[in-house]
Amino acid sequence: MEQRERRRYLIRRLLEEKKEYAHDEIPDEEQEQKRLLRALMNLRLPGSMDQDFLSIQDDYLQEEIKEKGITDLSELKEYQPGLFLWQGDITTLRCDAIVNAANAGMTGCYVPNHGCIDNAIHSYAGIQLRDECANLMHAQGHDEPTGSAKITRAYNLPSSYILHTVGPIIHGEVRELDMLLLARSYLSCLNLAEQHELKSIAFCCISTGEFRFPNQLAAEIAVNTVKGFMKKKTSIQKVIFNVFKDEDREIYERLLDESK
Repeated sequence: MEQRERRRYLIRRLLEEKKEYAHDEIPDEEQEQKRLLRALMNLRLPGSMDQDFLSIQDDYLQEEIKEKGITDLSELKEYQPGLFLWQGDITTLRCDAIVNAANAGMTGCYVPNHGCIDNAIHSYAGIQLRDECANLMHAQGHDEPTGSAKITRAYNLPSSYILHTVGPIIHGEVRELDMLLLARSYLSCLNLAEQHELKSIAFCCISTGEFRFPNQLAAEIAVNTVKGFMKKKTSIQKVIFNVFKDEDREIYERLLDESK
């Protein structure tokens, strides 16, 4: 089955889950189909799906990621011993674990085609990720506290695991508590990775963007927290600071150069 056939199959199956959409037409244009499929995956509530769907979805997503281009940790530039900086799409990075900037509900972003990292990670990992997160939250019985983290499989992503953490949301001025909670998010992920004896972890820019934490201050907290953690004996050998925007790359370059 080719990608177009897989995509149409997945769209049709997801449309058929809702009676009001069951007879909707599938657009002919490739990009419109991709947007529709992602939107339907974003909107879908947690729930089991048959193996035929999952198998075709997995083949489709793995091919999509392969076409985007997978980057292996071994290709990255080491700025300081054990510390790396990489600008790129975290859903294409192969390492032990990537970090997802999640919300307190922990089951992903439900806004169709939203630009946040939570949406991207869930969209390319597959619908199994939302189910696993929902099961974790059901067992927990309450929203995830700010500064804590959970670990899941990465499913169709090149990484092995995803560490989901809830960073602080900024309303007005940054408080001392916000800075402490952001540092705690980084430490929670590092401690969880160590508990699972992982050797490499890639951090996104937690709490920046949608959560409005100032980029410079967030990066300073990230670098200082990671460097402090790496001074002790740990299974973690490599930490990647993953950025998407030029602004963040420039900030991290300065911080890593200045702290050598």
